[in-house]
Amino acid sequence: MKSNRRQFVRNLGTSSAGIALGTTLTAAPTSKTARHEDEQVLLVGDEIAVAETQYGKVRGYVLRGIHYFLGMPYGADTSGENRFMPPQKPKPWADVYPALWWGDSAPQDMDKRYANKFASFRDHWNYGDVSEDCLRINVFTPAVRDGKKRPVLFWIHGGGFINGNGIEQDGYNGENFARFGDVVFCSINHRLGPLGFCNLAGVGGENFASSGNVGMLDIVAALEWVRDNIANFGGDPGNVTIMGQSGGGAKVCILTAMPSAKGLFHKAVVLSGAARKSGDKTYSENLGAAVVKEVGLSTGELAKLQTMPWKDFYAVAIRAQQGVAKNAGPSGGMMRGFVPVVDGNILPQNPYDPVAAPTAAKVPMIISSVQNEQSASWADPALESITFEEVVEKVKTRAGFGPGFGDKAREVVDSYSKAFPNKKPVEIWSLVTSNRQSVVALADVKCKQPAPVYVDWFAWQPPLFDRRLRAFHCIDICFWFYNTDLMLTHTGGGPRPRALSTKMAGGLLQFMKTGDPNGAGLPKWPRYSAADGETMIFDDVSQAKNDPDREARKALPALS
Repeated sequence: MKSNRRQFVRNLGTSSAGIALGTTLTAAPTSKTARHEDEQVLLVGDEIAVAETQYGKVRGYVLRGIHYFLGMPYGADTSGENRFMPPQKPKPWADVYPALWWGDSAPQDMDKRYANKFASFRDHWNYGDVSEDCLRINVFTPAVRDGKKRPVLFWIHGGGFINGNGIEQDGYNGENFARFGDVVFCSINHRLGPLGFCNLAGVGGENFASSGNVGMLDIVAALEWVRDNIANFGGDPGNVTIMGQSGGGAKVCILTAMPSAKGLFHKAVVLSGAARKSGDKTYSENLGAAVVKEVGLSTGELAKLQTMPWKDFYAVAIRAQQGVAKNAGPSGGMMRGFVPVVDGNILPQNPYDPVAAPTAAKVPMIISSVQNEQSASWADPALESITFEEVVEKVKTRAGFGPGFGDKAREVVDSYSKAFPNKKPVEIWSLVTSNRQSVVALADVKCKQPAPVYVDWFAWQPPLFDRRLRAFHCIDICFWFYNTDLMLTHTGGGPRPRALSTKMAGGLLQFMKTGDPNGAGLPKWPRYSAADGETMIFDDVSQAKNDPDREARKALPALS
Protein backbone atom coordinates (compact mmCIF):
# COMPACT_ATOMS: atom_id res chain seq x y z
CA MET A 1 0.00 0.00 0.00
CA LYS A 2 1.30 3.46 -0.82
CA SER A 3 2.47 5.32 2.29
CA ASN A 4 -0.02 7.94 3.41
CA ARG A 5 1.50 9.67 6.44
CA ARG A 6 -0.34 12.93 6.02
CA GLN A 7 0.09 14.06 9.60
CA PHE A 8 3.69 15.26 9.23
CA VAL A 9 2.82 17.20 6.11
CA ARG A 10 -0.11 18.85 7.86
CA ASN A 11 2.07 19.79 10.82
CA LEU A 12 4.48 21.64 8.58
CA GLY A 13 1.93 22.98 6.13
CA THR A 14 -0.98 25.37 6.08
CA SER A 15 -3.45 23.28 8.04
CA SER A 16 -1.15 23.24 11.07
CA ALA A 17 -1.07 27.00 11.27
CA GLY A 18 -3.91 27.23 13.76
CA ILE A 19 -3.11 24.40 16.15
CA ALA A 20 -0.90 26.38 18.51
CA LEU A 21 -2.63 26.44 21.86
CA GLY A 22 -5.16 29.19 22.28
CA THR A 23 -4.36 30.69 18.88
CA THR A 24 -7.09 31.77 16.49
CA LEU A 25 -5.89 33.02 13.12
CA THR A 26 -7.57 35.76 11.14
CA ALA A 27 -7.46 36.59 7.48
CA ALA A 28 -5.48 39.75 8.25
CA PRO A 29 -3.18 38.93 11.19
CA THR A 30 -1.82 41.62 13.42
CA SER A 31 1.85 42.50 13.15
CA LYS A 32 2.48 40.63 16.44
CA THR A 33 0.84 37.51 15.03
CA ALA A 34 2.69 37.92 11.76
CA ARG A 35 6.04 38.08 13.59
CA HIS A 36 5.11 34.95 15.51
CA GLU A 37 4.14 33.09 12.36
CA ASP A 38 7.35 34.21 10.66
CA GLU A 39 9.50 32.53 13.29
CA GLN A 40 11.17 29.21 12.51
CA VAL A 41 9.04 26.42 14.00
CA LEU A 42 10.95 23.30 12.91
CA LEU A 43 14.43 22.47 14.12
CA VAL A 44 16.17 19.36 12.80
CA GLY A 45 19.84 18.50 12.49
CA ASP A 46 22.68 16.31 13.66
CA GLU A 47 22.88 17.81 17.15
CA ILE A 48 19.21 18.65 17.64
CA ALA A 49 16.82 16.52 19.73
CA VAL A 50 19.35 13.80 20.57
CA ALA A 51 18.57 11.46 23.46
CA GLU A 52 20.02 8.28 24.96
CA THR A 53 18.23 4.93 25.19
CA GLN A 54 19.54 1.65 26.56
CA TYR A 55 19.96 0.48 22.95
CA GLY A 56 21.72 3.53 21.57
CA LYS A 57 21.25 7.19 20.76
CA VAL A 58 18.18 8.49 18.92
CA ARG A 59 17.67 11.73 17.07
CA GLY A 60 14.30 13.36 16.50
CA TYR A 61 13.32 16.95 15.81
CA VAL A 62 11.78 19.94 17.56
CA LEU A 63 8.46 21.31 16.30
CA ARG A 64 6.98 24.41 17.94
CA GLY A 65 9.13 23.79 21.00
CA ILE A 66 8.15 20.15 21.49
CA HIS A 67 10.64 17.35 20.89
CA TYR A 68 9.34 14.59 18.62
CA PHE A 69 10.94 11.14 18.76
CA LEU A 70 9.02 8.84 16.41
CA GLY A 71 9.15 5.15 15.62
CA MET A 72 11.80 4.11 18.17
CA PRO A 73 12.17 0.30 18.54
CA TYR A 74 11.13 -1.09 21.89
CA GLY A 75 11.20 -4.68 20.60
CA ALA A 76 12.73 -6.75 17.83
CA ASP A 77 11.14 -7.69 14.52
CA THR A 78 8.29 -10.12 15.28
CA SER A 79 8.52 -12.07 12.02
CA GLY A 80 9.99 -15.52 11.46
CA GLU A 81 10.96 -17.38 14.62
CA ASN A 82 9.67 -14.49 16.74
CA ARG A 83 6.12 -14.86 15.39
CA PHE A 84 3.70 -15.99 18.14
CA MET A 85 6.49 -15.55 20.68
CA PRO A 86 6.88 -13.02 23.51
CA PRO A 87 8.58 -9.83 22.34
CA GLN A 88 12.36 -9.85 22.19
CA LYS A 89 14.64 -6.93 22.96
CA PRO A 90 15.81 -4.91 19.95
CA LYS A 91 19.44 -5.21 18.99
CA PRO A 92 21.55 -2.21 20.10
CA TRP A 93 22.74 0.15 17.39
CA ALA A 94 26.04 1.98 17.04
CA ASP A 95 24.91 4.90 14.89
CA VAL A 96 22.32 7.46 15.94
CA TYR A 97 18.84 6.07 15.22
CA PRO A 98 16.72 8.46 13.08
CA ALA A 99 13.53 8.83 15.15
CA LEU A 100 12.01 11.09 12.50
CA TRP A 101 9.09 9.05 11.23
CA TRP A 102 6.27 6.86 12.49
CA GLY A 103 6.91 3.14 12.79
CA ASP A 104 5.16 0.57 10.63
CA SER A 105 1.61 -0.36 11.59
CA ALA A 106 1.06 -3.90 12.80
CA PRO A 107 -0.19 -6.39 10.19
CA GLN A 108 -3.91 -5.86 9.62
CA ASP A 109 -6.40 -5.76 6.77
CA MET A 110 -5.55 -2.65 4.78
CA ASP A 111 -7.70 -3.43 1.74
CA LYS A 112 -9.94 -0.49 0.87
CA ARG A 113 -8.94 1.36 4.04
CA TYR A 114 -10.06 4.65 2.51
CA ALA A 115 -13.01 3.30 0.53
CA ASN A 116 -15.60 4.97 2.79
CA LYS A 117 -15.05 8.63 2.00
CA PHE A 118 -17.28 9.82 4.82
CA ALA A 119 -15.38 7.83 7.46
CA SER A 120 -12.01 8.71 5.93
CA PHE A 121 -12.88 12.40 6.09
CA ARG A 122 -14.33 12.33 9.59
CA ASP A 123 -11.55 10.33 11.23
CA HIS A 124 -8.68 11.42 8.93
CA TRP A 125 -7.08 7.99 9.01
CA ASN A 126 -3.28 7.99 9.08
CA TYR A 127 -1.99 4.68 7.76
CA GLY A 128 1.13 3.81 5.83
CA ASP A 129 3.56 0.91 5.70
CA VAL A 130 2.58 -2.34 7.43
CA SER A 131 4.99 -5.02 8.60
CA GLU A 132 5.79 -7.42 11.43
CA ASP A 133 8.66 -5.13 12.43
CA CYS A 134 6.12 -2.94 14.21
CA LEU A 135 7.14 -2.69 17.87
CA ARG A 136 7.67 1.06 17.94
CA ILE A 137 7.13 3.86 20.45
CA ASN A 138 6.68 7.60 19.89
CA VAL A 139 7.63 10.19 22.50
CA PHE A 140 6.59 13.86 22.62
CA THR A 141 8.34 15.88 25.31
CA PRO A 142 8.98 19.54 26.15
CA ALA A 143 12.68 18.91 26.79
CA VAL A 144 15.41 16.33 27.28
CA ARG A 145 18.24 16.35 29.79
CA ASP A 146 16.78 19.27 31.78
CA GLY A 147 16.59 17.46 35.11
CA LYS A 148 12.78 17.48 35.30
CA LYS A 149 10.65 14.45 36.16
CA ARG A 150 7.43 15.00 34.24
CA PRO A 151 4.28 12.88 34.49
CA VAL A 152 4.04 10.38 31.62
CA LEU A 153 0.92 9.66 29.56
CA PHE A 154 1.06 6.30 27.77
CA TRP A 155 -1.55 6.17 24.98
CA ILE A 156 -2.91 2.85 23.64
CA HIS A 157 -4.77 3.09 20.34
CA GLY A 158 -8.22 1.69 19.57
CA GLY A 159 -9.43 -0.50 16.72
CA GLY A 160 -10.58 -3.43 18.81
CA PHE A 161 -7.72 -5.91 18.95
CA ILE A 162 -7.33 -6.15 15.19
CA ASN A 163 -6.85 -2.61 13.77
CA GLY A 164 -5.17 0.69 14.51
CA ASN A 165 -1.83 2.35 15.17
CA GLY A 166 -0.34 5.00 17.41
CA ILE A 167 -1.18 7.94 15.11
CA GLU A 168 -4.31 6.53 13.47
CA GLN A 169 -6.15 9.84 14.01
CA ASP A 170 -4.80 13.38 14.16
CA GLY A 171 -6.19 13.64 17.69
CA TYR A 172 -3.62 11.06 18.88
CA ASN A 173 -0.79 13.56 18.35
CA GLY A 174 0.93 14.29 21.65
CA GLU A 175 2.44 17.72 20.93
CA ASN A 176 -0.31 19.91 22.32
CA PHE A 177 -0.89 17.96 25.52
CA ALA A 178 2.85 17.76 26.18
CA ARG A 179 2.97 21.56 25.96
CA PHE A 180 -0.31 22.11 27.82
CA GLY A 181 0.66 20.10 30.89
CA ASP A 182 4.47 20.01 30.70
CA VAL A 183 4.23 16.23 30.46
CA VAL A 184 5.73 13.45 28.36
CA PHE A 185 3.33 11.76 25.94
CA CYS A 186 4.02 8.27 24.56
CA SER A 187 2.14 6.19 21.99
CA ILE A 188 2.87 2.76 20.55
CA ASN A 189 2.25 0.19 17.86
CA HIS A 190 1.94 -3.45 18.90
CA ARG A 191 0.88 -6.78 17.40
CA LEU A 192 -2.80 -7.18 16.57
CA GLY A 193 -5.30 -9.75 15.33
CA PRO A 194 -4.14 -13.26 14.43
CA LEU A 195 -0.47 -12.29 14.75
CA GLY A 196 -1.00 -10.89 18.22
CA PHE A 197 -3.63 -13.19 19.71
CA CYS A 198 -3.73 -16.54 17.89
CA ASN A 199 -3.75 -19.03 20.75
CA LEU A 200 -1.80 -22.09 19.61
CA ALA A 201 -1.16 -23.39 23.13
CA GLY A 202 -3.83 -26.06 22.82
CA VAL A 203 -2.20 -27.63 19.77
CA GLY A 204 1.40 -26.49 20.17
CA GLY A 205 1.95 -27.01 23.88
CA GLU A 206 4.60 -25.21 25.90
CA ASN A 207 6.45 -23.84 22.87
CA PHE A 208 3.41 -21.71 22.05
CA ALA A 209 2.17 -21.13 25.60
CA SER A 210 2.23 -17.32 25.25
CA SER A 211 0.84 -17.07 21.72
CA GLY A 212 -2.67 -16.02 22.74
CA ASN A 213 -1.38 -12.94 24.56
CA VAL A 214 1.75 -11.75 22.76
CA GLY A 215 0.02 -8.55 21.64
CA MET A 216 -0.50 -7.64 25.30
CA LEU A 217 3.04 -8.69 26.18
CA ASP A 218 4.19 -6.19 23.54
CA ILE A 219 2.48 -3.42 25.51
CA VAL A 220 4.16 -4.62 28.70
CA ALA A 221 7.49 -4.50 26.86
CA ALA A 222 6.75 -0.92 25.80
CA LEU A 223 5.96 -0.01 29.41
CA GLU A 224 9.26 -1.60 30.44
CA TRP A 225 10.96 0.59 27.83
CA VAL A 226 9.30 3.61 29.46
CA ARG A 227 10.50 2.48 32.90
CA ASP A 228 14.07 2.09 31.66
CA ASN A 229 14.37 5.05 29.27
CA ILE A 230 11.80 7.77 29.85
CA ALA A 231 13.95 9.68 32.34
CA ASN A 232 16.27 10.45 29.40
CA PHE A 233 13.28 12.17 27.74
CA GLY A 234 12.36 14.29 30.75
CA GLY A 235 9.78 11.87 32.13
CA ASP A 236 9.18 10.28 35.52
CA PRO A 237 9.04 6.45 35.34
CA GLY A 238 7.43 6.53 38.79
CA ASN A 239 4.38 8.43 37.53
CA VAL A 240 2.92 6.76 34.42
CA THR A 241 -0.76 6.92 33.41
CA ILE A 242 -2.01 4.41 30.86
CA MET A 243 -4.92 5.55 28.70
CA GLY A 244 -6.79 3.97 25.81
CA GLN A 245 -10.00 4.29 23.83
CA SER A 246 -12.34 1.56 22.55
CA GLY A 247 -10.12 -1.50 22.08
CA GLY A 248 -7.37 0.55 23.72
CA GLY A 249 -9.62 1.02 26.75
CA ALA A 250 -10.13 -2.72 26.92
CA LYS A 251 -6.35 -3.17 26.78
CA VAL A 252 -6.03 -0.79 29.71
CA CYS A 253 -8.45 -2.95 31.72
CA ILE A 254 -6.49 -6.09 30.84
CA LEU A 255 -3.15 -4.51 31.74
CA THR A 256 -4.43 -3.80 35.24
CA ALA A 257 -4.94 -7.58 35.65
CA MET A 258 -1.54 -8.68 34.31
CA PRO A 259 1.05 -9.45 37.00
CA SER A 260 3.87 -8.66 34.56
CA ALA A 261 2.53 -5.10 34.15
CA LYS A 262 2.16 -4.38 37.86
CA GLY A 263 4.23 -1.39 38.93
CA LEU A 264 4.88 -0.21 35.36
CA PHE A 265 2.00 2.29 35.58
CA HIS A 266 0.20 4.07 38.38
CA LYS A 267 -3.13 5.40 37.05
CA ALA A 268 -5.49 4.27 34.32
CA VAL A 269 -8.03 5.92 31.98
CA VAL A 270 -10.58 3.87 30.01
CA LEU A 271 -12.48 5.62 27.17
CA SER A 272 -15.43 3.78 25.56
CA GLY A 273 -13.77 0.44 26.17
CA ALA A 274 -14.94 -0.75 29.58
CA ALA A 275 -14.06 -4.44 29.68
CA ARG A 276 -14.68 -6.70 32.66
CA LYS A 277 -13.77 -9.90 30.82
CA SER A 278 -11.19 -11.14 28.38
CA GLY A 279 -11.21 -14.06 25.96
CA ASP A 280 -12.31 -17.52 27.04
CA LYS A 281 -9.51 -20.10 27.11
CA THR A 282 -11.49 -22.93 25.51
CA TYR A 283 -12.88 -20.74 22.73
CA SER A 284 -9.42 -19.25 22.11
CA GLU A 285 -7.70 -22.63 21.89
CA ASN A 286 -10.43 -23.97 19.61
CA LEU A 287 -9.89 -21.00 17.32
CA GLY A 288 -6.15 -21.65 17.25
CA ALA A 289 -6.78 -25.30 16.38
CA ALA A 290 -9.14 -24.20 13.61
CA VAL A 291 -6.40 -22.02 12.13
CA VAL A 292 -3.97 -24.95 12.07
CA LYS A 293 -6.62 -27.13 10.44
CA GLU A 294 -7.41 -24.44 7.87
CA VAL A 295 -3.74 -24.30 6.87
CA GLY A 296 -3.64 -28.10 6.64
CA LEU A 297 -0.81 -28.71 9.11
CA SER A 298 -0.33 -31.31 11.81
CA THR A 299 0.56 -30.37 15.36
CA GLY A 300 4.19 -31.24 14.65
CA GLU A 301 4.41 -28.75 11.79
CA LEU A 302 3.50 -25.52 13.57
CA ALA A 303 6.90 -23.99 12.85
CA LYS A 304 5.73 -23.69 9.25
CA LEU A 305 3.20 -21.09 10.43
CA GLN A 306 6.16 -18.88 11.30
CA THR A 307 7.55 -18.95 7.78
CA MET A 308 4.34 -18.19 5.89
CA PRO A 309 4.11 -14.66 4.46
CA TRP A 310 2.07 -12.74 7.00
CA LYS A 311 -0.64 -11.83 4.50
CA ASP A 312 -1.17 -15.50 3.65
CA PHE A 313 -1.37 -16.50 7.30
CA TYR A 314 -3.67 -13.58 8.07
CA ALA A 315 -6.13 -14.55 5.32
CA VAL A 316 -6.24 -18.17 6.47
CA ALA A 317 -6.70 -17.13 10.11
CA ILE A 318 -9.61 -14.84 9.30
CA ARG A 319 -11.33 -17.63 7.35
CA ALA A 320 -10.93 -19.92 10.35
CA GLN A 321 -12.30 -17.24 12.66
CA GLN A 322 -15.37 -16.78 10.51
CA GLY A 323 -16.04 -20.51 10.55
CA VAL A 324 -15.68 -20.78 14.33
CA ALA A 325 -17.88 -17.73 14.89
CA LYS A 326 -20.60 -19.15 12.63
CA ASN A 327 -20.66 -22.42 14.55
CA ALA A 328 -20.61 -20.66 17.92
CA GLY A 329 -23.81 -18.72 17.33
CA PRO A 330 -24.51 -15.12 18.43
CA SER A 331 -21.44 -13.01 19.06
CA GLY A 332 -20.09 -12.57 22.56
CA GLY A 333 -19.06 -9.01 21.71
CA MET A 334 -15.52 -7.67 21.59
CA MET A 335 -14.06 -10.66 23.43
CA ARG A 336 -14.60 -13.18 20.67
CA GLY A 337 -12.11 -13.82 17.92
CA PHE A 338 -8.41 -12.95 18.13
CA VAL A 339 -8.31 -11.29 21.53
CA PRO A 340 -6.29 -11.63 24.76
CA VAL A 341 -7.12 -14.78 26.68
CA VAL A 342 -7.42 -15.69 30.34
CA ASP A 343 -4.73 -18.36 30.27
CA GLY A 344 -4.13 -18.63 34.02
CA ASN A 345 -0.57 -17.34 33.71
CA ILE A 346 -0.02 -14.17 31.68
CA LEU A 347 -3.62 -13.23 32.45
CA PRO A 348 -4.67 -15.18 35.55
CA GLN A 349 -8.29 -14.03 35.65
CA ASN A 350 -10.87 -11.84 33.99
CA PRO A 351 -9.89 -8.29 34.89
CA TYR A 352 -13.16 -7.36 36.63
CA ASP A 353 -15.41 -10.42 36.63
CA PRO A 354 -16.62 -11.55 39.03
CA VAL A 355 -14.22 -9.44 41.13
CA ALA A 356 -11.47 -6.97 40.35
CA ALA A 357 -7.97 -8.35 39.84
CA PRO A 358 -5.83 -7.77 42.94
CA THR A 359 -3.12 -6.17 40.78
CA ALA A 360 -5.55 -3.26 40.15
CA ALA A 361 -6.21 -2.48 43.82
CA LYS A 362 -4.01 0.62 44.08
CA VAL A 363 -4.63 1.99 40.57
CA PRO A 364 -7.00 5.00 40.40
CA MET A 365 -9.18 4.89 37.30
CA ILE A 366 -11.27 7.20 35.12
CA ILE A 367 -13.95 5.31 33.18
CA SER A 368 -15.54 7.23 30.33
CA SER A 369 -17.99 6.86 27.47
CA VAL A 370 -19.70 9.16 24.98
CA GLN A 371 -23.42 9.72 24.86
CA ASN A 372 -24.16 8.53 21.33
CA GLU A 373 -21.24 6.20 20.44
CA GLN A 374 -22.80 5.13 17.13
CA SER A 375 -24.74 7.98 15.56
CA ALA A 376 -26.33 6.10 12.67
CA SER A 377 -27.61 9.12 10.78
CA TRP A 378 -24.41 11.15 10.54
CA ALA A 379 -23.75 10.11 6.92
CA ASP A 380 -27.39 9.29 6.08
CA PRO A 381 -29.76 12.22 6.69
CA ALA A 382 -32.80 10.08 5.88
CA LEU A 383 -32.34 8.31 9.21
CA GLU A 384 -33.09 11.54 11.06
CA SER A 385 -36.75 10.82 10.34
CA ILE A 386 -36.73 7.26 11.65
CA THR A 387 -39.72 6.41 13.88
CA PHE A 388 -39.73 4.74 17.28
CA GLU A 389 -41.29 1.66 15.69
CA GLU A 390 -38.42 1.46 13.23
CA VAL A 391 -35.91 1.88 16.05
CA VAL A 392 -37.49 -1.07 17.86
CA GLU A 393 -37.03 -3.22 14.75
CA LYS A 394 -33.43 -2.06 14.31
CA VAL A 395 -32.33 -2.94 17.84
CA LYS A 396 -33.96 -6.35 17.85
CA THR A 397 -31.09 -7.75 15.80
CA ARG A 398 -28.20 -5.34 16.43
CA ALA A 399 -27.35 -2.98 19.28
CA GLY A 400 -24.18 -0.99 18.79
CA PHE A 401 -21.13 -3.26 19.03
CA GLY A 402 -23.11 -6.26 20.27
CA PRO A 403 -26.10 -8.44 19.44
CA GLY A 404 -29.63 -7.05 19.50
CA PHE A 405 -32.19 -7.04 22.31
CA GLY A 406 -34.62 -9.48 20.67
CA ASP A 407 -37.99 -9.57 22.40
CA LYS A 408 -36.89 -6.91 24.90
CA ALA A 409 -36.34 -4.31 22.18
CA ARG A 410 -39.65 -2.50 22.68
CA GLU A 411 -39.26 -2.40 26.46
CA VAL A 412 -35.76 -0.95 26.09
CA VAL A 413 -36.78 1.73 23.60
CA ASP A 414 -39.83 2.71 25.69
CA SER A 415 -37.70 2.92 28.82
CA TYR A 416 -35.16 5.27 27.22
CA SER A 417 -37.89 7.35 25.60
CA LYS A 418 -39.47 7.86 29.00
CA ALA A 419 -36.15 8.76 30.64
CA PHE A 420 -35.14 11.12 27.81
CA PRO A 421 -38.46 12.60 26.58
CA ASN A 422 -36.80 15.38 24.57
CA LYS A 423 -34.74 13.03 22.42
CA LYS A 424 -35.68 12.14 18.84
CA PRO A 425 -36.06 8.46 17.85
CA VAL A 426 -32.67 8.52 16.11
CA GLU A 427 -31.09 9.81 19.32
CA ILE A 428 -32.83 7.16 21.42
CA TRP A 429 -31.42 4.61 18.99
CA SER A 430 -27.87 5.72 19.77
CA LEU A 431 -28.52 5.94 23.51
CA VAL A 432 -29.82 2.39 23.82
CA THR A 433 -26.85 1.05 21.87
CA SER A 434 -24.15 2.99 23.75
CA ASN A 435 -21.86 1.31 26.26
CA ARG A 436 -22.88 3.12 29.46
CA GLN A 437 -24.09 -0.22 30.83
CA SER A 438 -20.54 -1.62 30.54
CA VAL A 439 -19.09 1.52 32.11
CA VAL A 440 -21.35 1.22 35.14
CA ALA A 441 -20.71 -2.52 35.46
CA LEU A 442 -16.95 -1.97 35.44
CA ALA A 443 -17.15 0.96 37.85
CA ASP A 444 -19.36 -1.01 40.26
CA VAL A 445 -16.68 -3.71 40.52
CA LYS A 446 -13.63 -1.46 40.45
CA CYS A 447 -14.94 0.92 43.15
CA LYS A 448 -14.84 -1.90 45.71
CA GLN A 449 -11.06 -1.56 45.68
CA PRO A 450 -9.20 1.12 47.71
CA ALA A 451 -8.15 3.28 44.75
CA PRO A 452 -10.70 5.91 43.63
CA VAL A 453 -12.83 5.62 40.50
CA TYR A 454 -14.22 8.57 38.51
CA VAL A 455 -16.88 8.16 35.81
CA ASP A 456 -17.84 10.57 33.05
CA TRP A 457 -20.28 10.73 30.14
CA PHE A 458 -19.28 12.93 27.19
CA ALA A 459 -22.36 14.67 25.74
CA TRP A 460 -20.92 17.57 23.71
CA GLN A 461 -22.49 17.84 20.24
CA PRO A 462 -20.33 18.98 17.30
CA PRO A 463 -21.74 21.39 14.69
CA LEU A 464 -20.81 19.11 11.76
CA PHE A 465 -22.80 17.18 9.15
CA ASP A 466 -25.81 19.37 9.95
CA ARG A 467 -25.39 18.42 13.63
CA ARG A 468 -25.98 14.74 12.92
CA LEU A 469 -22.53 13.68 14.06
CA ARG A 470 -23.44 13.97 17.75
CA ALA A 471 -21.24 12.67 20.59
CA PHE A 472 -19.93 9.72 18.58
CA HIS A 473 -17.36 7.02 19.25
CA CYS A 474 -13.85 8.65 19.31
CA ILE A 475 -14.90 12.31 19.50
CA ASP A 476 -13.73 12.77 23.09
CA ILE A 477 -10.09 11.80 22.46
CA CYS A 478 -9.01 15.14 21.06
CA PHE A 479 -10.67 16.98 23.96
CA TRP A 480 -8.55 15.13 26.51
CA PHE A 481 -5.36 15.89 24.56
CA TYR A 482 -6.11 19.57 23.81
CA ASN A 483 -6.31 18.79 20.11
CA THR A 484 -9.72 20.22 19.20
CA ASP A 485 -8.04 22.74 16.87
CA LEU A 486 -6.12 19.89 15.24
CA MET A 487 -8.87 17.24 14.96
CA LEU A 488 -11.10 19.66 13.07
CA THR A 489 -13.21 16.95 11.44
CA HIS A 490 -14.44 15.95 14.91
CA THR A 491 -14.97 19.40 16.42
CA GLY A 492 -15.06 22.12 13.77
CA GLY A 493 -12.39 23.94 15.79
CA GLY A 494 -12.62 27.32 17.45
CA PRO A 495 -13.31 28.61 20.96
CA ARG A 496 -16.36 26.48 21.82
CA PRO A 497 -14.72 23.02 21.76
CA ARG A 498 -11.46 24.52 23.00
CA ALA A 499 -13.16 25.78 26.16
CA LEU A 500 -14.31 22.28 27.11
CA SER A 501 -11.00 20.77 26.03
CA THR A 502 -9.12 23.11 28.36
CA LYS A 503 -11.11 21.76 31.31
CA MET A 504 -10.92 18.10 30.29
CA ALA A 505 -7.19 18.26 29.56
CA GLY A 506 -6.73 20.05 32.87
CA GLY A 507 -8.69 17.33 34.66
CA LEU A 508 -6.58 14.63 33.01
CA LEU A 509 -3.42 16.45 34.03
CA GLN A 510 -4.58 16.67 37.65
CA PHE A 511 -5.44 12.97 37.59
CA MET A 512 -1.98 12.12 36.24
CA LYS A 513 -0.36 14.12 39.04
CA THR A 514 -2.56 13.17 41.97
CA GLY A 515 -5.00 10.38 41.06
CA ASP A 516 -7.84 12.93 41.40
CA PRO A 517 -9.12 15.00 38.42
CA ASN A 518 -10.43 17.86 40.55
CA GLY A 519 -8.93 21.31 40.69
CA ALA A 520 -8.58 22.27 37.02
CA GLY A 521 -11.70 24.30 36.24
CA LEU A 522 -14.33 21.58 36.13
CA PRO A 523 -17.18 21.49 38.66
CA LYS A 524 -16.59 19.19 41.61
CA TRP A 525 -16.16 15.68 40.22
CA PRO A 526 -17.23 13.22 42.92
CA ARG A 527 -15.61 9.88 43.41
CA TYR A 528 -17.83 7.11 42.04
CA SER A 529 -19.88 4.85 44.28
CA ALA A 530 -22.19 2.02 43.27
CA ALA A 531 -24.93 3.44 45.47
CA ASP A 532 -25.13 6.86 43.80
CA GLY A 533 -23.41 6.35 40.43
CA GLU A 534 -21.75 9.78 40.46
CA THR A 535 -21.05 10.81 36.86
CA MET A 536 -19.48 13.94 35.38
CA ILE A 537 -21.34 14.96 32.23
CA PHE A 538 -19.04 16.82 29.84
CA ASP A 539 -20.72 19.53 27.78
CA ASP A 540 -20.50 23.25 27.15
CA VAL A 541 -21.67 23.50 30.75
CA SER A 542 -20.40 20.41 32.53
CA GLN A 543 -22.06 19.07 35.65
CA ALA A 544 -21.98 16.07 37.95
CA LYS A 545 -25.13 13.99 38.30
CA ASN A 546 -26.02 10.81 40.11
CA ASP A 547 -26.41 7.99 37.58
CA PRO A 548 -28.37 9.99 34.95
CA ASP A 549 -29.66 6.97 33.01
CA ARG A 550 -30.20 4.47 35.83
CA GLU A 551 -33.95 4.07 35.31
CA ALA A 552 -33.55 3.64 31.56
CA ARG A 553 -30.82 1.01 31.93
CA LYS A 554 -33.06 -1.21 34.05
CA ALA A 555 -34.76 -2.40 30.85
CA LEU A 556 -31.53 -3.56 29.20
CA PRO A 557 -30.75 -7.27 29.12
CA ALA A 558 -28.19 -8.21 31.74
CA LEU A 559 -24.58 -8.23 30.60
CA SER A 560 -23.12 -11.68 30.11
